Amino acid sequence: MTTTAARGSAPLSILLAVVLATLIAIPFVLRPASATTATGTPTLIIISPHNEQIRLEFAGAFKAWHQREYGEPAAIDFRRPGGTSEIRAQLMAIYESAAKRGNILPDGAMAEGITMPYDLCFGGGTYEHGLLKRGVTVPIGDENVRIPISAPIEFDQATLDDWYGENRIGVSTLYDPDRYWFGLATSSFGVLCNLDALARQGIEIPQRWSDLADPDFMGLLALGDPRQSGSVATTYESILNNYGWDEGWRILRAMGANTRYFAAESKKIVLDVSHGDAAVGVSIDFYGRYQAQAVIPPGGSAADSRLRFVEPASMVFVDPDPISLLRGAPHPELARRFVEFCLSDEGQALWQLPARSKLAQDPGIGPEQYELRRMPIRREFYAKYRDRFIDDINPFEIASEAPSRGWRSMIGPIMGAAIIDVHEEQRRAWKAMTRARESGASPGVVAGLEELFFAMPTHVKADGEAVPFDEAHYGEIRQEWRDRDRAAELSIDYANQFRRNYREVIRRAGEMAGSRD
Repeated sequence: MTTTAARGSAPLSILLAVVLATLIAIPFVLRPASATTATGTPTLIIISPHNEQIRLEFAGAFKAWHQREYGEPAAIDFRRPGGTSEIRAQLMAIYESAAKRGNILPDGAMAEGITMPYDLCFGGGTYEHGLLKRGVTVPIGDENVRIPISAPIEFDQATLDDWYGENRIGVSTLYDPDRYWFGLATSSFGVLCNLDALARQGIEIPQRWSDLADPDFMGLLALGDPRQSGSVATTYESILNNYGWDEGWRILRAMGANTRYFAAESKKIVLDVSHGDAAVGVSIDFYGRYQAQAVIPPGGSAADSRLRFVEPASMVFVDPDPISLLRGAPHPELARRFVEFCLSDEGQALWQLPARSKLAQDPGIGPEQYELRRMPIRREFYAKYRDRFIDDINPFEIASEAPSRGWRSMIGPIMGAAIIDVHEEQRRAWKAMTRARESGASPGVVAGLEELFFAMPTHVKADGEAVPFDEAHYGEIRQEWRDRDRAAELSIDYANQFRRNYREVIRRAGEMAGSRD
């Protein structure tokens, strides 16, 4: 979701979190910079959506690496207030407040003696970190001034070439050319399947995104809310990029009709699939692989797991998982060292090598206790260590070449209005339409129901002109959604249009059923 549209249509939980974060952060925004904790150890403060296993492994490995490389202790204080979208929203609130108070100057420099509460934002997708680079727009004097939330780290090009080689994977860059963010791992998106649940329903393992639009998956699917999770929004964006506007939206809306619920966090989805509360769930790769590993019987192998993570054939969107230095960081030099560590062989090994505690002989590289099941971002690391990987996958070989179509900013608002906020009506309409199709209704009748069910809203512009919400009018419609007050009005209007269409599908299907009786 975009900076503006999100604020106009964000769920109440995010808005409350932003307010709370602002109130909590103000004292820290005003504090003088400090380089140490109460124990005297230099400590990075990192805000991150990463799970506990990632945080523990990176904190321990960085501490050992820093002591060896620099001869002095260092520590990490991780803060995890929510998912990536929530973190970005909170950072925006904090930096807007600081700029309005004069603690950030119009040129982006910090006022004398002022520091911000965090050093780094660690994790999330390139879209969210791009928004951190774009920053916030605040009124200063007579002008609106844009201030980036993140700040560049000036690594020289030779160092970047050594780390990354060509700055490209699929259609994505591995690091920001202006050096505002740096990819540390890669993420792909697919489906976690409960093999037992699928077998009970007589359904084959889905291989393509379009398979999840089949009514056979009705009530068996678990999805996430793109307004609350950046990785979920990226997943849905990849579907639109690969299938195009018309077919992509049909698939997303059919998936929405099949889903049991929309989770605020991706982790809930994999746990519910694992427990059998859903048969399939859309997941980021490492959550899916990690959960599939967690349920392997003692002494068994991956083939014995009742869960399987599937990446849709020829449609694997691969996105770097970046890190950004935050403007006004209290420990910028220590933050730079952490980025260097993450891109060293020692840091890259944490993502994919086996846990050292489980090996008969310690190889001196890799995670200590937890196998993170993520894919490193350095090409040369695959050449050097792939024979020791847990997952024999190279994201550089499978990344989709489907370009971004620039539709991401409206995924949250449309899925909210068309599916999430009217889910009961949508599910009832989907069931009614499916029953009509299965009971032998004529192709023309079914086509009419489908046209009504999948119709997109009519957008009434601020000047009163009505235009269809389609690919041709997307740019001008998106501009109106950027206004917070206007977005709130449009969200209600769109939801009402979708609701009316679903109720009409239910009515027509009911009349057909009555006439057959």
